[in-house]
Amino acid sequence: MCSEGIYERYVNFYTDFAFKKLFGTEVNKDLLISFLNALLHGREEIREITYLNTEHLGTQEYDRRAVFDVYCKNEKGEYFLVEMQKGEQQFFKDRSIYYSTFAIREQAPRGEWNYGLKGIYTIGILNFCFENADPSYYHEVKLLDTKTKEVFYDKLTFIYLEMPKFTKTEAELETLFDKWLYVIRNLASLMERPRTLQEKVFQHLFDAAEIAKFDKKERYEYEESLKAYRDLFSVIETAELRGEKRGEERGEKRGILSVARNLKQEGMPIAGIMKVTGLSEEEIQQL
Repeated sequence: MCSEGIYERYVNFYTDFAFKKLFGTEVNKDLLISFLNALLHGREEIREITYLNTEHLGTQEYDRRAVFDVYCKNEKGEYFLVEMQKGEQQFFKDRSIYYSTFAIREQAPRGEWNYGLKGIYTIGILNFCFENADPSYYHEVKLLDTKTKEVFYDKLTFIYLEMPKFTKTEAELETLFDKWLYVIRNLASLMERPRTLQEKVFQHLFDAAEIAKFDKKERYEYEESLKAYRDLFSVIETAELRGEKRGEERGEKRGILSVARNLKQEGMPIAGIMKVTGLSEEEIQQL
């Protein structure tokens, strides 16, 4: 056993182990079906899913390898790629587009083909926010005609959930989708199933997520996954703090330079400006 230690009753949904156990295993696939139906807001009803190989190689030797968190298709043959993204990545959107191409190319049969495709959904559950001022946590993206603003192609859909923006309390939960987002974000901090989550699917979820019910192997794998998650969070937090500190230092420096520039324009001797601001003679001469 690793020495990380676990004090929660339920798993942290953001860990690789928990996400794949709850959404990526045959025994728990009713959880994923419920989540996807809630995510699609009743536009269609998924009754069955088939898990597909999550590790893919391109069609050519030089193509890059792709590993999906959860990859499946429903009874209609539509494809679903579900990813948990714990930290911000520079090219995350590019990665989403790239991953969707595997589901596109996989549909091409041998021999003649009329290029008819089944729908593809790429879903990102994000533990970070995009750099924009949009307060919405739900984003649905399709190919759009920029002039008419109408959907040009409706079989390729990207759905992104900015989880930090979902701040509803238990008392504010209204829809099944609300409840799923609440569970994903808060599962590790709960000590029992909330009264508002009385649907049968959540009873299954809380049973499957209870750490005390894990066998020795599962317990070890979860502890390792939790340690990796905490290490990543620590790295991100440290980088953010360093960025803030550098920003403060740059802001303070700009303020000092502005004061020095004004004093220089008013004719104060360089020696006096050096004494007041702490800048070097060279820095002042360059103003």
